[in-house]
Amino acid sequence: MDESGLVAVGADLSTSRLLDAYKKGIFPWYDADSPILWWCPEPRCVLFPDNLKVSKSMQQVIKGKLFSFTINKAFNEVIAQCSMTKRKEQDGTWINNEMIKAYNEMHALGHAHSAEAWVDGKLVGGLYGIKMGQVFFGESMFSHQSNASKFAFIKYVHLLQSEGIKLIDCQVETNHLISLGATLIGRADFINMLAQLT
Repeated sequence: MDESGLVAVGADLSTSRLLDAYKKGIFPWYDADSPILWWCPEPRCVLFPDNLKVSKSMQQVIKGKLFSFTINKAFNEVIAQCSMTKRKEQDGTWINNEMIKAYNEMHALGHAHSAEAWVDGKLVGGLYGIKMGQVFFGESMFSHQSNASKFAFIKYVHLLQSEGIKLIDCQVETNHLISLGATLIGRADFINMLAQLT
């Protein structure tokens, strides 16, 4: 393992390999010009559901009923939209066709899940990830309308909490996630938690 968190190179994206990797705190992240790269960052960005922060403005957005919320209604579309979303400091996307195929298979088997935000029947935001035991491993989110992905995230965290989820893996720190209550923990602590919760 190097300082950046890279732990392995190569292999495949079979469901069994992905599930085994997530259980160990490892996830794939690579671009079209490289082999499959497997990561376990130090530190790790996580959210404990009890620590979710919902600003007063977002409370008003939720009460205003601008968006409607669903889960697993449009998984294929959510991951496709995530793959097309331009992100700061990234030239392209790591969600290539190989990744999309693998996670669609995971969804068909009940391991991968999506949460969606809609306006007038149109998908405007969402996120997807892997659920295992009492952990949800967040993968990516997108938004085509202000507050749409934040709305989907907040609603989904509340739902996950009601289902007994104790830990949400956010992988790498962003200001957006920190504003929602995410925090940084050591890699060893994260892996120990996974051993107890997955």
